[in-house]
Amino acid sequence: MSTTTGTPPTTNGRAAEAYEQLISHVKEAQLLGSTAGLLGWDQETMMPPKGLPFRSQQLALLAKMAHGMRTDPRIGEWLDACESDTELTAEPTSVPAVNLREIRRDYDRSTKLPSELVVELSQTSSMAKAEWKRAREQREFGIFKPHLEKIVELNRRKAECYGWPSDGEPWDALADGFEPGCTAKEVETAFKPLREKLVALLTELMGSSTQPSDSFNRIKLPLEQQKKFVRYVVEQFGFDFERGRLDISTHPFCGGTHCNDVRMTTRFHEDNLSDALGSTMHEAGHGIYNQGLPEEHIGTPAGASVSLGIHESQSRMWENQVGRSKSFWQWLYPKLKDFFGEAVADLSFDEVYGSNNVVKPDFIRVEADEATYNMHIMVRFEIERAMMNGKLEVKDVPEYWNAKYKEYLDVDVPNDAKGCLQDIHWSMGSIGYFPTYTLGNLYAAQFFDKAKEEIPDLEEQFARGEFSALKTWLNEKIHSHGKRYRAADLCRVVTGKELSAEPLMNHLNSKLRPLYGLA
Repeated sequence: MSTTTGTPPTTNGRAAEAYEQLISHVKEAQLLGSTAGLLGWDQETMMPPKGLPFRSQQLALLAKMAHGMRTDPRIGEWLDACESDTELTAEPTSVPAVNLREIRRDYDRSTKLPSELVVELSQTSSMAKAEWKRAREQREFGIFKPHLEKIVELNRRKAECYGWPSDGEPWDALADGFEPGCTAKEVETAFKPLREKLVALLTELMGSSTQPSDSFNRIKLPLEQQKKFVRYVVEQFGFDFERGRLDISTHPFCGGTHCNDVRMTTRFHEDNLSDALGSTMHEAGHGIYNQGLPEEHIGTPAGASVSLGIHESQSRMWENQVGRSKSFWQWLYPKLKDFFGEAVADLSFDEVYGSNNVVKPDFIRVEADEATYNMHIMVRFEIERAMMNGKLEVKDVPEYWNAKYKEYLDVDVPNDAKGCLQDIHWSMGSIGYFPTYTLGNLYAAQFFDKAKEEIPDLEEQFARGEFSALKTWLNEKIHSHGKRYRAADLCRVVTGKELSAEPLMNHLNSKLRPLYGLA
């Protein structure tokens, strides 16, 4: 993508001036939005609990101001002037054309939302996040229920403002904000065959007489050493701590303000290093993507990520294709003793590698293995779709959730904290988000296959602790483009193929079947 940051070449002086004014305005709006993001990060990591009521007011005001800037009538006038100049949009993947396409999309969506709804959503979600955390601690959905009811109501109003095609449904209008073009029918069509293939694989794995050890996941290790260990790993991946940081939160996430200020969080358990490591590698994948976005285009679509599905592909790739691979553990296994000494001295390589790839149907999404992870997403998708369609009342979510977990994973959910309260997303108002995780898994496997094709010794490099070739490949093939391509187009450009479940299933089969004695 061109690195031009000034006025684009054009024979139309009015269009050139309009483009300059438009980009300046969009950058200012992004500054305001990034400030809200920083306050949100602070709320989850540093803010004292009693600061919540005032913080919710701060975020609501910033949301109102940001919405005002995003719906300023001048944007429509600038866009009209720019779009009338064929030179600006002659090359669809040029910086000006990409910026105009995405600003138009955002403007058209934003102007459909009344300011009071935006403010109410911001204030409601700020309070809801705190009540979600309290409900989770007390394992009581009833504490969160009224807040989720309000969020569902507001999201229905939001969907009505956006509108949806006659053959669509309210969920589609929300999902489009996370993954442009995503619809419930398409997700359902993709999920059904994937679920059938996963169920078949799970049945084989669970029925095998050979089962890998999970002893590594039960060893108690000092939290301070865990923190040093996970930081070391993601630093080797290439996450730049001069441009980012790692903190602790109830639910791991990655945020920040721009490519030079990336904020990751993770969580720790005394007796489960694999969870902390997996979570940190996952968020580092997001962080490496954010740090890889073109600095010269900060604040514009040309300097922004493609979609949540593509973003998730980056986090899942570093967590799974890299972090659960045999070659990765051939490098990392000896280093366990450097960090944890005698506590891990008796663990064999097979025990450590096996523990990081144990398949075990369980309750918690973020702790799920690769073979069961997408089942967790399918449950959430079905629930939020039903809530949005009015087919499921919020009060019935726990019962429905537990029934689906029994049906899909054959587990009995013991309490709400390990059930419908485990994720922060609905408290944030993010309905329509969850399928991007499965899309991310599909994109990750397909991108990684292409990376191995173009870097034949990639996995041998991992065994030596060398990760720069993969990071550079991702920087060049994906991160540097900003929003040049939509997700499906980017997949075709990078891999030469349409998105498919085949690479993911090949990845799972080739790794898990030998571990379970089925090769």
